[in-house]
Amino acid sequence: MRAETENLIQEIKQSLELLRRRLDWEDALRRLDELNALSEDPDLWNDPDRAQKLMRERTALEQGITSQRGMEQELEDTSELILLGEEEDDAATVEEGEAALQRLKEKVDKRELEALLSGEADANDSYLEVHAGAGGTESQDWAEMLLRMYVRWAEAHGYKVEWIEESGGEEAGIKSATVRVSGHNAYGWLKSESGVHRLVRISPFDSQSRRHTSFASVGAFPVIDDEIEIEIEDKDLRVDTYRASGAGGQHVNRTDSAVRITHEPTGIVVQCQSDRSQHKNREAAMKMLKARLYERELQMREAEEQAMRDAQSDIGWGHQIRSYVLHPYQMVKDLRTGEETGDTQGVLNGKLDRFMEAALAHRVGGSEEAGA
Repeated sequence: MRAETENLIQEIKQSLELLRRRLDWEDALRRLDELNALSEDPDLWNDPDRAQKLMRERTALEQGITSQRGMEQELEDTSELILLGEEEDDAATVEEGEAALQRLKEKVDKRELEALLSGEADANDSYLEVHAGAGGTESQDWAEMLLRMYVRWAEAHGYKVEWIEESGGEEAGIKSATVRVSGHNAYGWLKSESGVHRLVRISPFDSQSRRHTSFASVGAFPVIDDEIEIEIEDKDLRVDTYRASGAGGQHVNRTDSAVRITHEPTGIVVQCQSDRSQHKNREAAMKMLKARLYERELQMREAEEQAMRDAQSDIGWGHQIRSYVLHPYQMVKDLRTGEETGDTQGVLNGKLDRFMEAALAHRVGGSEEAGA
């Protein structure tokens, strides 16, 4: 076997051993047995919230264990395939095995990154907000393009997307929108997308076909369960009701039941118009407000722990994080990590993994340096 191939096999083995340790393998197996036993208890669903929490934990553990076993078996099978090809002097089989080994390495590397999503709220569902910047129709169209990009990313990863609020643009696009992305680690992945996104293109709205620069901001906030106590006093709230005004009405209702809540001490504003019931919209808006306040607390705590290190600004509002250039050349570049690609259409169609993975690695690397 070629030395290069042997080294790659050893690298993958070391990574898989590290993943086993991070998973606390024996404890994970024991806990999964416990959760499987609990799931068979007919009284479990007498407490739906507890049941759902246990089922989410069970699903996450089961996926982690199954993934680990699958990668270990794949390494064994691929190594045997390469050895068999060499014994039979079959160059095509060896080449096939080495290509499979490279794909496995990429899979293991991604799994290692996912294992780093161990923050307090990383495993949670996420609210995702998109707001158009100054610039009218140009920025509003860009905001809608961004929202579509994230919806496509979410759907490609098996996440469920639920519209919470949408405010249409005057001529095209959206002024703002909020969606809930549900699934394991949704917030862990999306939190690195918070910030300002810049688009450079020939404007389809400019009769002289001039180049325009547009901005839109993105914010991700964890959906929190009722066990986390967030104290909100009624005297700190201003509640307004209004008529929903989504783009074309495809995602929202048209009754006077939309609710906007302003938390006056922080200036945080949330709104919901996804239901015809004003009561339900208020309930959903309060959950979003709790999420925003919780995320604010997490950021403040992180800032204190990391002594306001530079990486903190990577996830802050008002900071430009990524540039999308469609003219005079094709390039998407992340300004924090230097990650870039010429496949602009692929990115706008939801191929964001390389940027999210680079941002996570950059963030974790910054944490390790700060703690050194």
